[in-house]
Amino acid sequence: MKPSTVKYLSKKIMASGEIPLLWGHFGVGKTDIAKEIAQETGRELIILIISQMEPGDLIGLPSRDAEKTVFLKPDWWPNKDEVIIMIDEINRAHRSIRNAIMQLLIDRRIHNHILPAGAWIMGAANPPDEEYDQVDLITDPAFMSRFFHLELSPDVDDWVNWSNQEQVKGEVISFIKEYPEYLSSDNIVSMRLNLRPSPRSWYKLSNVLSNLSEDDMKKYGYVIAASIVGSEAARSFLSHLENKVELPNPKDLLIEGKNLERIEKLTNEEKVSLILRINNYFESLNEEEMEQLLSDGDQKTIAENVKIISEVIPKDAMFSVLRFLNEMVEKNKGLKKAFYDKLLEEIAIKLGDSTWMEGI
Repeated sequence: MKPSTVKYLSKKIMASGEIPLLWGHFGVGKTDIAKEIAQETGRELIILIISQMEPGDLIGLPSRDAEKTVFLKPDWWPNKDEVIIMIDEINRAHRSIRNAIMQLLIDRRIHNHILPAGAWIMGAANPPDEEYDQVDLITDPAFMSRFFHLELSPDVDDWVNWSNQEQVKGEVISFIKEYPEYLSSDNIVSMRLNLRPSPRSWYKLSNVLSNLSEDDMKKYGYVIAASIVGSEAARSFLSHLENKVELPNPKDLLIEGKNLERIEKLTNEEKVSLILRINNYFESLNEEEMEQLLSDGDQKTIAENVKIISEVIPKDAMFSVLRFLNEMVEKNKGLKKAFYDKLLEEIAIKLGDSTWMEGI
């Protein structure tokens, strides 16, 4: 998303008491967005670069009070409502630091120190690719589910407007307007997140949706929903709001062979959403369910129904099922690995065409 959209949505999210996490490459304007929001809302901005902090810097140091140990307020702790706390370089921080800020994210407090009621919190991170020095890839869903994840990419019009306000030399502005490809060499942001819905994420989404106008919902409803519950759940949610057709249940399709005839009548967008639901169904299976499917020989039934589905689904969308299963084979061990491997083998046999497997 372009910076102006990310700034607008970040304000909406924080005004709803929730936390946006901005993902973007270096120099794209994450900190500038925080500064602009602070200026526009009359708030003080506190930036915590947590990759450079120790736990004591973040949570305060212990002190003796009579016969008890208490923690002193850290030097950055705000004393007024009109403040934004920006937690920067989240994915470059050590796990111990991320664990230390969990109480701040969950309860808006650290030890016995409670944030002022009107304080806003936002986060920033670089995308998890090889260019950035990162301690580890953040995969903890409990941690990531605290945020609305917004992808930030450079936009020429936004940058030109910003640079005019910042009195950037005209020669530089005219060059970028003439050669927009040189604004940034990094335009794609891959967060490598597998956002999944939970009771908490739906509650958080409800908080933000309550703060959106009807026009906001039309423009940003999907983006906001996908940033907290994931793309598949967001598509289904928006389809529900728009009274679109209800998608077939993946288990009914794959195991029972029910409603297969309905797939051909779906729009391409609905077919893609159905494929995402199928992938999520495969991933949600536990070991007991996998063992039962294998013992009943249902992997053959699934493969037969996948073959039927492949005849009415765009080939690119169908490839995503095969690629997903292949990723599950590489990612898992033991029974799960064996299940996904056997299922992928049966599907390959049923599809019959070697070009399908070449696509993964």
